[in-house]
Amino acid sequence: MPEDHTLYPPFTQETALQKVQAAEDAWNTRDPRRVALAYTPDSTWRNRDTFVRGRDEIVIFLTKKWERELDYALRKSLWGFHENRIAVRFQYEWHDAEGQWWRSYGNELWEFGERGLMRRREASINDVAIPRADRRICGPRPTDEHGVDFPLR
Repeated sequence: MPEDHTLYPPFTQETALQKVQAAEDAWNTRDPRRVALAYTPDSTWRNRDTFVRGRDEIVIFLTKKWERELDYALRKSLWGFHENRIAVRFQYEWHDAEGQWWRSYGNELWEFGERGLMRRREASINDVAIPRADRRICGPRPTDEHGVDFPLR
């Protein structure tokens, strides 16, 4: 998610929705360097049980993630926002090297600096094995589905 000076706090409903979609679009590129640009140079993360600090560690973390989580495809949905914070729920699907498909469910809490870069990200994620036939996220979201919520199950 490249830096976008039009999406900075305090957020409105419109800019929060745009920020969430921009994040989804960036993560779906599976380009760690591009994604890292959306975060402050000293950004802090908690992702499951892993703690990450700074863009260099974000790139390393995401590189390893997408080497393990093959054919990753993500959907994010705005849960709430206030001033410089946004809460999202998300689901993504991927398969491992053995071919088992997974749907990962989670929530993220985001905090932004005044220039619109994320300075803190906390993610709680659970994985559920699914049969290939149950997949419903097959690549980036089509433009006409932006802002459309997705089912819990």
